[in-house]
Order: sequence, then structure tokens, then C-alpha cells
Amino acid sequence: MLGPVILAASRSDKMRRFVSAAPGTKQVVDRFIAGETVDQVVPIVEDAADKGLEVTLDVVGEDITTPAQAEVARDAYLELVERLKDLGLGTRAEMSVKLSMFGQALENGHELALANVRPVVEAAAAIGTTVTLDAEDHTTLDSMFAIHEELRKDFPETGCVIQSYLFRTEDDARRLAAAGSRVRIVKGAYKEPASVAYQDKAEIDKAYVRITRILMEGEGYPMIGSHDPRLIAIAQELGRQAGRKLDEYEFQMLYGIRSDEHIRLAAEGHRMRVYTAYGTDWYGYFMRRLAEKPANLLFFGRSILTKG
Repeated sequence: MLGPVILAASRSDKMRRFVSAAPGTKQVVDRFIAGETVDQVVPIVEDAADKGLEVTLDVVGEDITTPAQAEVARDAYLELVERLKDLGLGTRAEMSVKLSMFGQALENGHELALANVRPVVEAAAAIGTTVTLDAEDHTTLDSMFAIHEELRKDFPETGCVIQSYLFRTEDDARRLAAAGSRVRIVKGAYKEPASVAYQDKAEIDKAYVRITRILMEGEGYPMIGSHDPRLIAIAQELGRQAGRKLDEYEFQMLYGIRSDEHIRLAAEGHRMRVYTAYGTDWYGYFMRRLAEKPANLLFFGRSILTKG
């Protein structure tokens, strides 16, 4: 299985240097990363809005080692909010954040991450949008869920992400599927041990369906994060069975993957949101995209060979 190997490489400084220097890297990175600056990503938000799509914006970067770096990350999101406000795009774009980027892994990291993310959530609410807390590896989740609960006291539309490959997630979904909640379900893209996570794709998919049913039958707002045609069709059927209207849940897919499907779902009347990452510290995000789908790795390999 190449996926675990690639995920391990995502934490390797040696591999980071190799991949960054490879001649074909930029071509592939540009497929998944919308740009390096706010100015580069704004036209993509505008184009998505013109096509009837919505976006969630992620400023990439997770390897924070100092409180000062966490403040820089916070300020990058605050800059993004200001640009969305100036352009009147607040209702078309939400934001996704990784709490590791806000200092969660540092000393007193839980309190630091909460202090840094709160002004971003406040600023987002002020322009009519919201923030979703991305799920990271299983050791961070109790802190993430606690921060999510705290933020929702003042900003109830703050969303969070759950991952179907973790054994704990069905219980998390039952707890989270309450009125007013916003929950994104994904398969999961971190290297997790067999003690906490399913390792077999078929088991992960089965869990995904069980969790999607819990969310659809709950009182919250499910966000279906998948590119898998079968899981998308199942989610549509579970939505129908639960009596949900098309605007009572949404689909989310990554920028650069299955763009035709983005348009198709929106044309059918579904809310379709494109997860759009940008920034200079793209390596960890990029490697997880390669690990998720072998075709992405093949595309990268061909690019290196043809550019070498």
C-alpha cells in the first residue's frame, strides 16, 4: 500500500526538500493549490460564485513551532476575511482551519489555539460567513472538539470535521448531529494505527455510510466530503430517506479534483462547496492528496519524468 508510505513521507524534511526541488512538482502542486496569496485565490472564489458553487478556503501550513508563527497564521486568515468583506464574497466563502496551525501542539497549545482561532471566527461571523475546524490526527481530536464546543457558545454555526476511518467517529457523529450543528464527514487522510482506525478501504467506506446516515437522520447540517461516485449516490439516497431538501445538506470536494462533478451537482440543485487551499507551505497538504488517490501519484511521477 503506497498511501501509508506517502503519509510517512509527509513528515520527512528530506522528502520535503526532494519533492520541492523536483522539476515537475509545480505543475502538480498547481492542480491542488489555488495560489500562494489572497490576490491569487480571490478570482477563483469569484469564478466559483459565477458557476453557482461555494468555497471553503484553507490557508495551508501546519508545522508551527513557535507562538509567533501561530499569530502569523491567525493574521493570514484575518487578511482573508478582510478581502472577502471588501469584495462582498462573505456569503459565498467560508474558511477551514487546522488548529495545529494556530499553535495546538505547542506548550499550553489548547488555550493558545483557542485564543488564536477565536478572532478569526468572530471576523468571519461579522461578514456573514463561518469557520470549520478541520480534523487532524487522532491525538488532537479531543482538543479540537472541546474548542469547537466552546466556539459554538457564541458562534453556533462553527463547523467541525469527523473522519470515518476512526473507530470513535460513530459516537462522535451521534453527539454532534444536533440542531444547528455543521459537520463535515470525510474518510480521513492521516497515518493512523490499527488500534484506533480501520485500515481496510471497504471497512472505511462502510463506516462512512453508517456515519452519513447518522448525520442525515440527525438535526444538524451534514457536509459530505467525498469524490467517490458511489458514496455520493448513497448520500443522496440517505438524504431522500431522511426527508431532507437539497439545501439541507451539501457536498464538498477538493479544488482540482472532479471539477465536472462540482458543476453537475450544483446544476441538480445541490449545494456544492469546493475546498480550496492556498499558501506557500503546501507540502503536507500536497502529500496527503497524493496518498488519497494513486492516480494523483501517477500524475506526479509522469510530470517529474517529462520535466526531468
